[in-house]
Amino acid sequence: MAANEQHHTPPLPPLDRPVKMLIVVAPYYREIADQLVTGARAALGEHGAAHDLIEVPGALEIPPAIAIADRTSNFDGYVALGCVIRGETTHYETVANDSSSGLMQLGLRGLAIGNGILTVENREQAMIRAEAAGQNKGGGAALAALHLVALSRRWSGGRSDVGFRPAPGSFQIAGGPGSRDGGNQDNRGQDGGQETA
Repeated sequence: MAANEQHHTPPLPPLDRPVKMLIVVAPYYREIADQLVTGARAALGEHGAAHDLIEVPGALEIPPAIAIADRTSNFDGYVALGCVIRGETTHYETVANDSSSGLMQLGLRGLAIGNGILTVENREQAMIRAEAAGQNKGGGAALAALHLVALSRRWSGGRSDVGFRPAPGSFQIAGGPGSRDGGNQDNRGQDGGQETA
């Protein structure tokens, strides 16, 4: 069913300056990984993005590798590539869920990450999704990362004046002058002593 669906990807917003990306790939299934990398490199090259590539042992190592790169380098975004094929044990669920969750946590911290870790039932499904001349999930992950880089740059120019912002050089204390209670109510009795019943 889903294979026959038409998919839409919005056009990539303009990138105001050069982009440096890191592709992190787990080549556990080498042929699948190579197709994902081919697609990602082509998509990045098409949009003028430079990139480095590193390999890690498996999908679980992809989020920590990206976290290390973010702390110690200057990449604008990341492309996570790999494949998890269901086996006979629950290890599939662990790897699929934890690698995805790790990437999502990094993304919510503000990193621009395209997730191209395939989670499939069998090798045939993986190859259909990985082929650079087919579904090209590696290229899709690279484009997703570039979209997030563009958004990050668009909004990094500073905060708008929406919400409370004190004037420069000033501050306001909650309950101070100008608040609803005028800063003078304190739940004590009329005589200023202990609370009265």
